[in-house]
Amino acid sequence: MRVIGVDGDQIGVIEISEALAKAQEENLDLVEVAPQAKPPVVKIVNLGKFLYAEEKKARAQKKKAKSSEVKEIRFSPFIATNDFETRMSRIGEFLEDKNKVRVVVKFKGRQMDAKNAGYNVTGKILERLGEQVVLDMEPKFLGRHLVMVISPTGKFKKAEIQTNGETKNEKIDNQTV
Repeated sequence: MRVIGVDGDQIGVIEISEALAKAQEENLDLVEVAPQAKPPVVKIVNLGKFLYAEEKKARAQKKKAKSSEVKEIRFSPFIATNDFETRMSRIGEFLEDKNKVRVVVKFKGRQMDAKNAGYNVTGKILERLGEQVVLDMEPKFLGRHLVMVISPTGKFKKAEIQTNGETKNEKIDNQTV
């Protein structure tokens, strides 16, 4: 076994019994660090401190990893322009926060006869967002709901969502003039 000492220096490749004797001399434990290595690597440490340090590393890694949520936005197949724009801005906010978005087009009553209107809405959404999103789930019917899931690519910027051919920033500039 390859043995690493208390101070992190490598003692060398020695027998298990000899490594255990060195650990007992210093009133410490012999901990296997890399069992897959050839020869396996062990370290002479205080087991309690070693476990605490490993737990602390795991917590730090977990803190850095952001869990992605799935947000849902509902549309109707015959949605008004302003309502559509409002929902598009919400989608932009969710994607900016690196969340996935489930787009649901909800059909009521006789609207089920016009399924193409729902596909038009999802197509319009995808057209507006362009290359800023990845389509995780193609639009498909689940009962009376047409569902699609999108997630942001690394280059997503909220200001790039277009409204009627101009970006939001241009639209604001035109209104103040």
